[in-house]
Amino acid sequence: MTRVGYAPGAYDLFHIGHLNILRHARAHCDRLVAGIVDDDVLEITKGRRPVIPIAERVEIVRHIDLVDDVYVETQPDKLITWEDVRFDVIFKGDDWRGTPKGEKLERDFATVGVEVVYFPYTVHTSSTLLRRALALLEAEQGASAAIGD
Repeated sequence: MTRVGYAPGAYDLFHIGHLNILRHARAHCDRLVAGIVDDDVLEITKGRRPVIPIAERVEIVRHIDLVDDVYVETQPDKLITWEDVRFDVIFKGDDWRGTPKGEKLERDFATVGVEVVYFPYTVHTSSTLLRRALALLEAEQGASAAIGD
């Protein structure tokens, strides 16, 4: 029997934390599907649009050897996603463990027999940190341009 794993995420500004999740996930399943959250859904759930548009994020993740398939999440309900993909295990960063959203995920997936597995969150690199660094660089460049550098 094939164990299908599902690793959802924005995969915006792809970095080592994303790769770590996919590596860990691949080691725990026979077939790995990366779920990539659509731009509009990210705006609804996180309050901001991604830097990299969905078509480009899909293309990046699709070409990673660890990933067997890519699924674009066009709505935020993971149980609806499960109905489409039919995975046996879902992978999340351990920053979800013990949180209300992690506990809800565990309860929801217990109803359909899906295991929730947490992997270490890469704290030193995240899309949020990269976004902040880019904003600082843009601000510095704007200030330099304003004073004639």
